[in-house]
Amino acid sequence: MRSSKSLPLEQAAFDWETPALVAGVDEAGRGPLAGPGVAAAVILDERQPIAGLADSKKLSAARRDQLYDEIRAKALCCCVAQASVEEIDRLNILQATLLAMQRAVAGLRLKPGLVLVDGNRLPLLEMRAEAIVKGDAKVAAISAASILAKVTRDRGLELLDQHYPQYGFARHKGYGTAEHLQALRLHGPCPEHRRSFAPVAQAERSPLGINPFHAVAIATLIT
Repeated sequence: MRSSKSLPLEQAAFDWETPALVAGVDEAGRGPLAGPGVAAAVILDERQPIAGLADSKKLSAARRDQLYDEIRAKALCCCVAQASVEEIDRLNILQATLLAMQRAVAGLRLKPGLVLVDGNRLPLLEMRAEAIVKGDAKVAAISAASILAKVTRDRGLELLDQHYPQYGFARHKGYGTAEHLQALRLHGPCPEHRRSFAPVAQAERSPLGINPFHAVAIATLIT
């Protein structure tokens, strides 16, 4: 084997700390009373920049849909994963969210050298990771992940609405709006409600609450 002393100058001077692929990670669905938690991981392609990336909550639904398609078309790779309602109730919403993030990173076709996560908590990962508060407004890859996670979850709740129209999921996406709380009082929770959340638990105990529904699965998009 040749020693490193005999390597050509340009090879000997190679920077082994060349930046690796960077993935952005974000989630959607921590606050709602129903449906899974969804997380996304995205590695963007510097050669194909995407204009208009921002915190998904700051964008209109139509603009999110447009960017969703563009991200899927232009990103080097992306993955959307979820934590189920059962996992949310068993683990708590924070731990379930971190689990969904971990699954999203693990599902990436390419392995990142650095993972940037929105917020102040990190999932357990095998590569270096950094938490960035308000990262969805600061880091393009996190913004992209935010958009993928929210659009995926919103579409899932629209599907859920077809099975349980009494709750209005297509309109409020599972959040605790006045309409949703009233529906909970009248109909009781369905299998996709998070029973570890106080308004759902209270509705389940209410004498008005009934539960005539069967479980329904929400499809998970994993690239």
